[in-house]
Amino acid sequence: MIIDGVEMRGLALGDAAGLAEAYARNRAYMAPFEPDRPDDFYTERGQRARIEGMLAERDAGRMAPHVLVETSGGAPVGAVNLGSIARGPLCSGGLGYWVDQDWNGRGLATAAVQRVCRAAREELGLHRVEAGTLLDNQASQRVLAKAGFEPYGVAPRLLHINGAWRDHRLFQLLLHDDPPPP
Repeated sequence: MIIDGVEMRGLALGDAAGLAEAYARNRAYMAPFEPDRPDDFYTERGQRARIEGMLAERDAGRMAPHVLVETSGGAPVGAVNLGSIARGPLCSGGLGYWVDQDWNGRGLATAAVQRVCRAAREELGLHRVEAGTLLDNQASQRVLAKAGFEPYGVAPRLLHINGAWRDHRLFQLLLHDDPPPP
């Protein structure tokens, strides 16, 4: 997927330095929406360890991590991850995403979410994808609505974000009604 000079591709260990820089650059911007992170999270070493864990989850079939990178230069400007992949009768995964503050409003998050959901159906055979947003995160809720997600409830005090346990609006996208793959 390429949109507006940005490509979505699978996450790789070589993304550690660029992601550390992107997270550090967006630290204050994302603070109202993200869990508190240790300082090491914003370093190449911290990102390398995080990516190693994500790639292990990918190899075990429990995650599909992606990075959004500028086509000129390859600098990361966001990510979209499908995690907590469950097989069997649940056949579901949880979606998370972010886009660099300088790249917001260009349709990148919507396009990336749509692409990951298409792959969840066509490549992984999942039945549904779920996502949660803070109650007041209207921008993220618009992304989900544009991608076809529907709200289905509220989870009280779901995640500890920006110093407190925060309620989240829950969304889901049903991908098909076929039986689970064998």
